[in-house]
Amino acid sequence: MTPHPHPARLAAEAPAPGAERPAARPMPPLDAWMYRDQNSGTICLTWCLVAWFQGSPPSLPELRGRVLRRWGHHERLSLTPGTPGAAPDAWPEWTPGPDFDAGHHVVASTAPDGLEARAAQLLAQPLGPARPPWQLHLLPTDEGFALLLRTHHALLDGVSAITLLRALLDAPAPAVPGPRARPAPGRADPPRLGPVRALADLLPRARPLPFHGPVDPRRAVGWSRVPLAEVSTARDALPSGRASANAVFLAATAGALRAAGATGRLPWLPGVCAMVPVDVRDGDGPVVLGNHYATVRVPLPAHDDPRRRLAAVDGFTRRAEFKRRARAQARLVASRPRKHGPLGDALGRYANSPLYSSLLCSSVATHAAGVGIGPARLVGVGGLPPLGPERALAVTMFLHDAHAVVAVVTDHGHQALAARLPSLIREEIHAMRP
Repeated sequence: MTPHPHPARLAAEAPAPGAERPAARPMPPLDAWMYRDQNSGTICLTWCLVAWFQGSPPSLPELRGRVLRRWGHHERLSLTPGTPGAAPDAWPEWTPGPDFDAGHHVVASTAPDGLEARAAQLLAQPLGPARPPWQLHLLPTDEGFALLLRTHHALLDGVSAITLLRALLDAPAPAVPGPRARPAPGRADPPRLGPVRALADLLPRARPLPFHGPVDPRRAVGWSRVPLAEVSTARDALPSGRASANAVFLAATAGALRAAGATGRLPWLPGVCAMVPVDVRDGDGPVVLGNHYATVRVPLPAHDDPRRRLAAVDGFTRRAEFKRRARAQARLVASRPRKHGPLGDALGRYANSPLYSSLLCSSVATHAAGVGIGPARLVGVGGLPPLGPERALAVTMFLHDAHAVVAVVTDHGHQALAARLPSLIREEIHAMRP
């Protein structure tokens, strides 16, 4: 995902005082797709952002007041999902309201079996349609406390969650890197090439793997912290130039899957392919909450040499085509008619299948070093995404300050992967050093 602006540039989403509250409106196609996946009983689309703080926690009333002041103006956080009428194929809607209720949404929790176990429990619990589908949990830890933002993915994406977290923090965040330079006009896609490129990207690129198949209702979570200095050293491993942190993460994940015996034994079939979310917001505008991303599939190489894997992944993700593919896919999804049909539903099922992609891999940076809440300092951030209907594995790397948090989510049947992969990924990052 791409960097996001300072909280001061957040879009004002609340209606003017005295204005009528807007009526229900159809969900954008990406929201509707994820809402329908959960509403049909296919999968739980709850996901979590975990933020660790070192120091004394705020009281629950203090935290609720802070959330009300800094998040209360966002209409997005007061949207309630629903389907009009009784028709099972009706297009879902967002209904504004009820009024922002910090008392319901901000709660104190306990973690008697540890934060990982509590996060796994919350990740497996769907957020119902009676209220806006998000909650912020205040949890104790050995060194301070954690905030766990739990939300339906139809409501917020990863950039939205990081943006909300930054808005809660006290110290002004440092300047965020500006948007990357756009391709020169001569290299831009012809007007008709974008849809062709998006449709071509639907071809199967992944083979069945040991963690594919029906996903059970329970979740397992594992994470590890990797010093950012190790990630930085790995980025300098290529003689051709400094690799991206995202390429390091993807190449390390490829090696860890291989070391764990999770890549299967069918080399004549397509390979292992990561579904990588790419933020498609306009980098020059304010941050708008919601789902504004597309996914690009990245082949995960199976080479023995860690640096050879890094070179392959970095070369693929640095192509100008990479970002263009994401934007083309986003335009294609956004142009979809607001109704269900056999073709659209079939494409949705295929995109959820392990033939389309093997697993989700998401990497994001907070760009918010040296910040906190009151006397407590933010020391780490991790992302716990939902699983796909037939893909019982998702991996993320969130970078903050001096550490990256590598997190792995599986269903209960594959909990051994959740326990083992975070340390294997760290070992693979270490093995890339020059």
